[in-house]
Amino acid sequence: MTKTTSLQKLPILACLLLFGSSSFHAQTHPYIPDHDPLVQQNLAAWQDLKFGFMMHWGAYSQWGVVESWSLCSEDWIGRNGADYMQYVQKYEALPKTFNPTKFNPEKWAAAAKEAGMKYVVFTTKHHDGFCMFDSKYTDYKITGPDCPFHTNPKADVTKYIFDAFRQQDFKIGAYFSKPDWHCDDYWAHEWATPNRCNNYDIRRYPKRWQQYEDFTYNQIGELMSKYGKVDILWLDGGWVRPDSTITEEVISWGYDLPKWGQAIDMQRIARMARQQQPGILIVDRSVHGPYENYRTPEQQVPDKTLPYPWETCMTMAGGWSYSFNPQYKSTRQLVQTLVDIVAKGGNFLLNAAPGPDGELDDEAYLRLKEIGEWMALNGEAIYGTRPIAPFKEGKVCLTQKKDGKTLYAIYLPDEDEQEMPSKIWMSSLALPKYSQVKLMGSQEALHWEAVGKGFVVDIPEQFRKKPYCKWAWVLEIRG
Repeated sequence: MTKTTSLQKLPILACLLLFGSSSFHAQTHPYIPDHDPLVQQNLAAWQDLKFGFMMHWGAYSQWGVVESWSLCSEDWIGRNGADYMQYVQKYEALPKTFNPTKFNPEKWAAAAKEAGMKYVVFTTKHHDGFCMFDSKYTDYKITGPDCPFHTNPKADVTKYIFDAFRQQDFKIGAYFSKPDWHCDDYWAHEWATPNRCNNYDIRRYPKRWQQYEDFTYNQIGELMSKYGKVDILWLDGGWVRPDSTITEEVISWGYDLPKWGQAIDMQRIARMARQQQPGILIVDRSVHGPYENYRTPEQQVPDKTLPYPWETCMTMAGGWSYSFNPQYKSTRQLVQTLVDIVAKGGNFLLNAAPGPDGELDDEAYLRLKEIGEWMALNGEAIYGTRPIAPFKEGKVCLTQKKDGKTLYAIYLPDEDEQEMPSKIWMSSLALPKYSQVKLMGSQEALHWEAVGKGFVVDIPEQFRKKPYCKWAWVLEIRG
């Protein structure tokens, strides 16, 4: 990659190095279900929601660069030739000019609701350690005295974001980074920082590492106790993990792990979180074990169904953080990605990044509006559904209601395909003899017939020429 684009391309490379396509490797590691009945109940309810909204936002938005990663000194990261130490000093001073005066979480929540989204995950703290909530354990925060926004009545943005989305009946998720590169008990100032991991031997300095464990525990405790009902604790930074979980898969991710683990006592954190928030879902990303209630393939959709609850997290534009030259995915691509994910049994968590003024791009709002138009007509083929084999055949994806009485066949047209085909067929799924088929948006029964081990549905000309919606067409099949 060229120097002029290296910072903009970091998000894609970062996810590959961080997770090593872990969503697929993860299939070899047994999923450990949580036996708490309330957790099971909440997990099943979360699986019905299908579509969520994510926001990466911090002081870094002022530069339009990838979140946090340009602080890391691994050799794959470029800073456009800047001196590393000077760059770090300027980056860490960004809070002094961060003043998002157009911050309006009610507008975000209304747009996400219009899009048909049902839950939100907000980055309360990324790896750079800058807190987007009012933590008493650091001054490196949006409510800190050096940040000009701290005098704003809505300075504690996490509180107002969570409140605004709750008002729209969203489930609330708190993203929190386990590594904190600003904390002196993680990246100690006495030594160099060769990579993303903590930079001292915690076996030699156990007291210092205990201080970091307590710091992490206390900050998560604030999120669990001061911000109302929280439904998901979404923990990022999978290299912070016990050494017992460092497998060949983890080693293959491409960076040097220390000889010691970086355990932060997840049992203690989980116990506290569920005392404060009974039944909360905990997502200790990529650390396969009892604190990973669902898994999170990043920027990718699995080829098939997975034998555990999962969620694809993906960006609406090129990267997770705000960019001055964003390349947004088309509405067609986003709708069809949602359909593909749901047909395989997953949820879709779609990220849009606010800018330094606290506003989303007009194009982001347009995408949300257009997705919402499709969902308003076809949402019943998405919400509360479960996968059914063969899941997808050619251009047709399948979903079904949990009671098995209603099936949806969702046709995904190509980009240049403006009219519906005269026939929609599947060769590998037989329908009961007395099934009734209609097109979503119409009450007219469509003619269909069995063909071999499958079926074919005739699409009348009036529907072909003027489909009820764009991007994906849905057949409802009852009986």
